[in-house]
Parts: sequence; C-alpha cells; structure tokens
Amino acid sequence: MFDGILGFLDLIMQPIYAAMSGILVGFHWLYSQVLDSESGWTWALAIVSLTVVVRMLMIPLFVKQINSSRSMQLVAPKTRALQEKYGSDRNKLAEEMQKLYREEGVNPAASCLPLLIQMPIFLGLLYVLNGAAHGQPKGYFFEQNPALVTSLQHARVFGAEISATLSNNGLTNFNSTFFVAVFLIIGMTVTLFITQLQMTRKNMPPEALTGPMAQQQKMMLYLFPAIYLFTGVNFPIGVMIYWFASNLWTLGQQYILIHNNPTPGTPAFIDWQDRMRARGKDPDAILAERRAKMRKTKASPVAGDPTKVARQGTTATNTNVDPASADSDASESGDGLSKQRVRRQQPTKGSRATRKQGPRS
Repeated sequence: MFDGILGFLDLIMQPIYAAMSGILVGFHWLYSQVLDSESGWTWALAIVSLTVVVRMLMIPLFVKQINSSRSMQLVAPKTRALQEKYGSDRNKLAEEMQKLYREEGVNPAASCLPLLIQMPIFLGLLYVLNGAAHGQPKGYFFEQNPALVTSLQHARVFGAEISATLSNNGLTNFNSTFFVAVFLIIGMTVTLFITQLQMTRKNMPPEALTGPMAQQQKMMLYLFPAIYLFTGVNFPIGVMIYWFASNLWTLGQQYILIHNNPTPGTPAFIDWQDRMRARGKDPDAILAERRAKMRKTKASPVAGDPTKVARQGTTATNTNVDPASADSDASESGDGLSKQRVRRQQPTKGSRATRKQGPRS
C-alpha cells in the first residue's frame, strides 16, 4: 500500500520533473556554446539559472505570502485583546476571531497556501538534481539523454564532483570535496539565519516580539539553520548549490521588500520614513497612493451581471424614468460629475381604484 502511494505521488510529480529537467538541460546547452559541456562550472551555472527561473516564477506567491503575513501582524494586537477577553470561552473566541478576520479582510490560511503550492515545485527540483547526482534520471529530458546524467554526475567544481556528499567523502578526509561541501553548508546556514533575523528584527512590530508566538519564532530562528548543519552532510553538492543560490535570492528579495515597502509600525518602517523625508518626499502621501492602487486591484462586480450590486456613483439606465423629471433632478457634485436621482414610478390613485374594483365583466 505504501509503495502504491509513493508510486501515485511520483506519477503526479512527472510534469514537474519534466519541466525542471527541461530548464536545466536547456541552460546547460546554452552555456555549452561558450564553455566545456563536461565542465562542472557549466552545470553549476545551469543549476543557478534554474534556481533563478523558479524563484522568478514564485514572486507572485511570495508577494501574496508577505502581504498575508503583514496583515496578520497588523491585527495581532486585536487578536491578543480578544484572547484576553474570551480566553475561557473558546466558542465565543473563535466566533469573535472570525468576525475580526472578516472585518479586517484577513485570511490566516493565505500565508500558508503559497508555501503549500511551492512545496511540490521545490521537491521536484530537488528530486531531479538529487537523482541526476546519483545517476538516476528524473524527468523526460534526462530520461531521453542518459549521457547528460553521466556528465552531471561526474562534473567537478573546484575539484569536487557535483554528485559527491560530505557523508560519503568522510568528515576527516580533508580534500576538495570536504572544503566545497563545508563552504556550501555554512553558506546555506548563514544566509537562512540572516534572512530570518532580518525579518524578526526589522520588519515585525515590537508587540509581535513578545508572548508565546515570539518565543516560537526565536526557536525557529536557531532551529532551521541547525537543521541545515546536520542534514547538509547528506546532500549532493549539486543540490547544495541550488539551495545556497535559493537562499541568496530569498535574502536579497526580502531585503528589497523591507527596504522599500516595510510593515507599518516596525523599525524598518521608521527608517523608511526618515529616508523619504530626507529625499523631500511625504511618506503619508506615498502610503495613501499605495493604498489607492491596492483598492483598484481588488475585483469589482462585472458590468451587466444582474446578480452583482452596483456601487454608489456608478451610472445605470432606468427605462421608467421620465426624461423631463430626470433633467430636473440632475445635480452636479463637488468633483464635477453629475449624479442622477432616480424616482420610483408610483401608481396613480385612479389605477389603485381600478385594481380594487376588479376586472369588469
């Protein structure tokens, strides 16, 4: 049964394997036009380029994740107030929390959904690289070109094979594989630690750094990098090249976001305000402009759909309005636009009397 489940999951992942192998083989062919096709640097550049393509495709999901996390941070004081008020009544607390989320337009699951969507893609990328490093082709383009799998498996960077692992090399064997693997493990660990530290120290409000959730975040700050230290010894060098490049991308992407669009009420936000004022710009005006753009991007009712309700200020056609009365009721607003008051057509007294008498024989 377990083998059947694994086989089904592997079948689902086949399109991702094919896409990852296709991009990797394509970049290898491109760099082979100017470099040796068997060189480890050709394959290393192909792996880095593949990482960049995947991370660029993930930018919309990253933005949604950051926006959702930011919204959760902003409503954190209100959620703590509700927990203090209804802590003993879980049903009432859940009801009030849902009400708060609706009013604030916050979806707690939205910050987790992008991660769930990214997971199959990252796993597919890791399986393709790990399989190629062990001589086991994954993906259509590697399965159709076994020579490329052999080339990737035996390619060398700084004298270390891309398929080599620190555990197989030996922790006391101080050769090129040892130094390259240790450098990549340290690089992966340090970039992840700096990324998490940058988020907690610069882009989180002070009130979010207290309480049980803050303690969990501090544990994660040290726990995740420690996982790299202990598991990195089993990763092939090719996989660690991808992971190191991906961490560098995340670090740079997060820095740009925090530097240019920090969360209000955070140390990064105060620094951003000071920079804007030093440049002669009004931070409040910039924020107002950004909020206006966000409102415009929200979905609006489709015109002509009878199930949608038109917003105030939109024009509509009513065949029951007399043109003369419509002209007399037209008034001009302060922004120069005309708003028309539409009056309901009321039945006359004669028509009411006729209906009361009933149909004539």
